[in-house]
Amino acid sequence: MPSCLIIVENLPVPLDRRVWQEARALKAAGWDVTIICPRTEWHPETEMVLDDIQIYRHSMPIEARGASGYLLEYGAALFHELRLTLKAWRRHGFDVIHICNPPDLLFLVAAPFRLLGKRVIFDHHDICPELYVSKYGRKDFLHRVLGWVERLTFQSANVVISANETFRSLAISRGGKRPEDVFTVYSIPDTSRFYRISEARDQETDLVLGYVGILGKQDGVDHLIRAVADLRDRHALSQFKCRIVGDGPEMPFLHSLASELSVDDIVEFTGFMTGEDLLRAISAFDIGIIPDPYDEYNDKISMNKVFEYATLGIPMVSYRLTETMRLMGEAGTYASENTVEALADAIHHLAVDPSLREERGAAALAHARRRFHWTGEVEKLIAAYDHALGIARETQRADADLPIGDSRTVVSNSRE
Repeated sequence: MPSCLIIVENLPVPLDRRVWQEARALKAAGWDVTIICPRTEWHPETEMVLDDIQIYRHSMPIEARGASGYLLEYGAALFHELRLTLKAWRRHGFDVIHICNPPDLLFLVAAPFRLLGKRVIFDHHDICPELYVSKYGRKDFLHRVLGWVERLTFQSANVVISANETFRSLAISRGGKRPEDVFTVYSIPDTSRFYRISEARDQETDLVLGYVGILGKQDGVDHLIRAVADLRDRHALSQFKCRIVGDGPEMPFLHSLASELSVDDIVEFTGFMTGEDLLRAISAFDIGIIPDPYDEYNDKISMNKVFEYATLGIPMVSYRLTETMRLMGEAGTYASENTVEALADAIHHLAVDPSLREERGAAALAHARRRFHWTGEVEKLIAAYDHALGIARETQRADADLPIGDSRTVVSNSRE
């Protein structure tokens, strides 16, 4: 039985939906899977077996702030990841080491094992140089360092798995990878585990605007709260709620902002949710909001929210972001410009017209059923693994001309 080790630093599994779906898909395909990830208050176990997948978790220091904080956080994480990788190698062995960013430093853990003949797959979750600019608004020495370590990560990998076609292009142009060594696997929900709970909406009397995700500076949740105030004041919208599902470093600021704008009676913060509670909360949304504002980072990423809202048949509103619009096309509703007022206008357009909301929700669901298929992404994931081991096969090659998850196949080149 072939075996792999997956290392992810920013989220634990099974909370990291992408990594956990990949791990379960690999297990179902006959791989022996081990995962290294951080330990959190929601997932405190240091060692466990879940769905016949071995998981090792390590402690993390407090979230980094400033250069010294990043050195502490990432230095501690790398120490634990190398320690646990050696443990996994001794206990289980592995043929493939699968590293997931951020940060773009895990090539340091993988490098000794590549020298021992192990194949390295880089799962490109985030574009860290752009994320840095989005968070801090500058291109300085640290930004240049991020570009350098990104290139080293690409160069260290035998195969790259990209989160979308834009990332794939960057792997080829910026990372110097050969096109045949880069596979695109989208983070599409597995509908056997991600589904709408129909009775959740029946409990609501007010219109519910919803957001689900991380509450970070680049995520634009402050835009949503300001849009709520604009809907109340300029549009005179009443009898509505805004439910924010998730947690993150911006939570204290967002609470303060809601209070400052006097919308704390409209905006509800649920905090971290998972499992059936999470599905029930999202299922109650009348409109799903993607408030991430335009910048060079948000314009390039494929947000989980897009797939999740569409899969549940929830009409969505976002800014005019290239990747979001490429994914949803005419099934989405978009602000006319990158301002809070335009975002509020687009939300209001749906908020006051129940029949339009129903129509847009049906369009989103039909779009998801036509284009977003996790089974198609699994084919590409397994193909990437086969390619890393030099196994020739027919596979679903990521192609911008094909629907996401399309079942058609083309021949993939393979090399030893």
